[in-house]
Amino acid sequence: MEKCYELIVFDWDGTVMDSTAVIATSIQSACRDLALPVPSDEDARHVIGMGLAEALRHAVPAAPEDMYEPLADRYRHYFLAQDQTIPLFSGARETIAELHEAGHLLAVATGKSRKGLDRVLESSGLRSYFHASRTADETFSKPHPAMLQELMDELGMQPEQVLMVGDTTHDLQMAINAGVDAVGVTHGAHPEDQLRELQPLALLDDFNELRAWLKTNA
Repeated sequence: MEKCYELIVFDWDGTVMDSTAVIATSIQSACRDLALPVPSDEDARHVIGMGLAEALRHAVPAAPEDMYEPLADRYRHYFLAQDQTIPLFSGARETIAELHEAGHLLAVATGKSRKGLDRVLESSGLRSYFHASRTADETFSKPHPAMLQELMDELGMQPEQVLMVGDTTHDLQMAINAGVDAVGVTHGAHPEDQLRELQPLALLDDFNELRAWLKTNA
């Protein structure tokens, strides 16, 4: 595998892990518990990739301010009940292992919390492949470029050496804001037409396509 990008940064939910449906239904169930307006499937999926506090404000903008903390608690209740059963996308483990073996630096930029990311990195057995990570409770939420900027600073990379891989417009817009190339995967939270508007280098349907693209271009 010829190496063109030194650092490849992955989003997690909806990109590496098939968690989109669980996140969306957890938001909706939390709203029902608290008698708050329940967002549509599309609206619940749209906020995936943001930090939890920001995501809930976007998904349920009419909620009273003092309801966002209990809403987050109810969301965590539903999500954590299923967390250990959520699979990686087919081919994700093999692709990440191959990139690591080829000498790429690998990182994660995610809307998850640090506690949440550490939990899934451990349970998935992927922790050893990643050199760095940033979570939404450590810095600005996507699409602010801070996650990518901080990862580049930590690993000594320039924007032209970095590729972002994500399933949402938040991921692609973050890459644009940081001056970083990006590819989109269409198996996650945001529809292909929305991803296409941000003109990623490629739009790929699954990890088999991503793996083939990376072998040629990364």
